[in-house]
Amino acid sequence: MRISRLLLLVLLFTLCTAPALAGEDPYQPVPDFNRRQDGVAYAVPKTVTYYSSTCGMDRKCNVYLPADYDESKAYPLLLLLHGIGGDHKEWMGGVPEIIIGNLIAAGETKEMIIVTPDIKAFHKDAPPAGFYSPETFAAFDNCLNDIRDDLLPWLRENYSLAPGRENTAVAGLSMGGREALYVGLSLPETFGYVGAFAPAPGALPYAVEKGLFPTDGFKAAEGYDTFIMIVHGLTDDVVAPWPKTYSDTLTANGTEHVYYETPGAHNFTVWMNGLYNFGKNLFKD
Repeated sequence: MRISRLLLLVLLFTLCTAPALAGEDPYQPVPDFNRRQDGVAYAVPKTVTYYSSTCGMDRKCNVYLPADYDESKAYPLLLLLHGIGGDHKEWMGGVPEIIIGNLIAAGETKEMIIVTPDIKAFHKDAPPAGFYSPETFAAFDNCLNDIRDDLLPWLRENYSLAPGRENTAVAGLSMGGREALYVGLSLPETFGYVGAFAPAPGALPYAVEKGLFPTDGFKAAEGYDTFIMIVHGLTDDVVAPWPKTYSDTLTANGTEHVYYETPGAHNFTVWMNGLYNFGKNLFKD
């Protein structure tokens, strides 16, 4: 009787919990993933200046070095790109030092150097441009040249970076997500990881815009194994339907990638969720 009762209890537990377990969100972060934990040492952002030949002037970025940064070691690099209204400081609202620091402490990702640049790459002589003007969008797209020709060489010269695309990642939120797709897919020899958290339109043709890529050219470069993650907030009506459109186009063009939707709107609730899940997949041996 005891055995039968035990089996019955196990069966009831299984039946009651199976739907909940089956419906669990695999992309739901652990509790307090973005809060400081006792005993964890976190990076501290430092604003630095580098010269950009692309823009003809000095530019700023924030650099997050590992808490125990050691120049005798080589670290992978994560570039985090801001949105249309931000600059190199915007990601401070997403506490990347805490999210990545907690992942490192949990053994779920490697120590890395995080850099948040200003990707509004206007030339110093450019006239003022409107917030949503073609000139502003072109300046954002110009970040590819600044990253490739100026920022990355400067970072390699001044910090101990691990070489190779397998140690280099780019991700961004909103407009920065669009640019992460543009930079990462355009420079496959440099970036092995690409993350787009609620990416803005413009990477593909829409309305009267020709897009940064033709529809059939929006894919990972042949011969390169690139990890791509696209995230969309379920109540985000700012960039919808573009995250899903980007995902569907990658699929149609034969590029494997990760796409998921998560509760939240066009804000750091979704963007931090994206960084957490992207961070868990970075720099795998």
